[in-house]
Amino acid sequence: MKKSNIALATAVSGALALGATMISAPAMAADKEKCYGVSKAGQNDCATKSSSCAGTAKTDNQADAFIAVPKGLCAKLTGGSLEPK
Repeated sequence: MKKSNIALATAVSGALALGATMISAPAMAADKEKCYGVSKAGQNDCATKSSSCAGTAKTDNQADAFIAVPKGLCAKLTGGSLEPK
């Protein structure tokens, strides 16, 4: 294999690895906060202690499931908490 082909393959592999890392760790906007204990079943935004992906909360208001809300809103929601319960 030519050196240029190896360099291209290495660059493509690196870009793919970087893209996979960025996809698996979703970013949250600076004006949002995690609000635990207020999501409906199946409507959580990210993983919980018992599941590895979004949309997998088993019950309404599951204590370890969160949704992203505008900063300051969570404290106003009944049952809302900035930390998992």
